[in-house]
Amino acid sequence: MVLLTLIARVRDGLILATSIEGPDDQNTEMVKYTNQAKMLFRKLGAPNTPPQQSVESGPYVFHYIIKDQTCCLCLCDLNFPRKSAFAFLGDIANEFNGQYGSRVATVTRPYHFLDFDQYIQQAKKKYSDRSRFAMTAVNNELTDVTRIMVTNIEEVIHRGEALNILESRASDLSDMSRKYRKDAAALNKGNIYFMVAMGGGIALILFIFYRFFWFF
Repeated sequence: MVLLTLIARVRDGLILATSIEGPDDQNTEMVKYTNQAKMLFRKLGAPNTPPQQSVESGPYVFHYIIKDQTCCLCLCDLNFPRKSAFAFLGDIANEFNGQYGSRVATVTRPYHFLDFDQYIQQAKKKYSDRSRFAMTAVNNELTDVTRIMVTNIEEVIHRGEALNILESRASDLSDMSRKYRKDAAALNKGNIYFMVAMGGGIALILFIFYRFFWFF
């Protein structure tokens, strides 16, 4: 069963369209998973982000695909066929980009394309149908999901944080290295001045000694 569908802009994670499925008593629980979905959207700009992925979260699993400027994501029961989920996502991604692709980059407010919910509902019914005709359509849409990576929500959310920590530490080391080089240069310069002063002082002492004491 598809419990939640969201479409977001990859560039900044802005949610463009949504559709919540299931009974009303799930609405409170869906807030938690909607927030997790938003965190996933914020990770889309990280290096090496897979264009298709399944992310498990408790009794549910997020599936998403990235196409052009948008990411289409759905939350399903763990027993919902992955092939159907990705066929569903591919369908709504193609339709959404076909209808609104030219406007995605200029949208400034979230949930700008709420009218797309009507198509999401139609697609959801199509890919939730277990009839032979429906499954044939699914097979035609997507034949292989075995190569799509499956991971855990905590791993995905904290992966970016770990990278940020490493980047911060690398930046700190770089700053320390620059400070060390600057301090070393100043110390070397100070040593040169000291040696020159010492040399001048010794020369002056020798001159005075030679001038006033040598002839006595």
